[in-house]
Amino acid sequence: MMVDYFAPDLRALFTRHRLDSFAALWALELDSVDAPNTGRGGWSSVSRLVLADAEGREHAFYLKRQIDHLSRSLSKPLGEATFAREFRNILRYAEDGVPALQAAVFGQRRIGGKVCAILVTRALDDYRPLDAWLRDWPTLPRATRQALIAATADLVRRLHAAGHLHNCLYPKHVFLRAPGSAGDGPAACLIDLEKTRKLHFGRAALARDLDTLDRHSSEPSTGERLRFLLRYLDQPALDAPARKLIRRLLARRRKKAGR
Repeated sequence: MMVDYFAPDLRALFTRHRLDSFAALWALELDSVDAPNTGRGGWSSVSRLVLADAEGREHAFYLKRQIDHLSRSLSKPLGEATFAREFRNILRYAEDGVPALQAAVFGQRRIGGKVCAILVTRALDDYRPLDAWLRDWPTLPRATRQALIAATADLVRRLHAAGHLHNCLYPKHVFLRAPGSAGDGPAACLIDLEKTRKLHFGRAALARDLDTLDRHSSEPSTGERLRFLLRYLDQPALDAPARKLIRRLLARRRKKAGR
């Protein structure tokens, strides 16, 4: 059984290792990187996969497999594989120029009456999640902190300018390359796109992303948070729209604190 999607530049690599079919990837024996997720009444696991090309260069991926791990929506009341939803969002981000994880392979089958799905993404080995950077925050040089703030703000601004709400914007979902490091790729990118959605009813909902990121990033100072906000708004100083956004964020925080 062929898979439903192969990144054009990777098909030869997977064919070289006889992993160019759904059945081969599904049957591959690999250790999970963490405990399988058994939520949603199903099962989902993640394994690391490293493949060497004809020149001996190694390419790292994450192979994710799931069984009846479904999400439901108005358009999909009976549910669909969460990987199918994430795969669509990965393609949408790519089309809209929003830096995010890259899909290598996607496939979905019904096996024994169960919805089975595979999603392979390129590993982000040259990046660290923002929550890891935040753990080191007090010891980081000021210039490094400022570069990380700028990269994160630019990424979130680009996300929202494209009309997307990440909807789960925790620091662990923002991946950042070390400032000044060599290599290809953007300075920052996003992962975990399962819950992301397009904005259809105005931009007020964007405060949800900003609030989530702010509440779970306790290490930056007040001044650094202001620097982030001004960079996100592409403003040199606070103006009326910036103050309005700050009031909206404070109101969300008070509302959550009162629950």
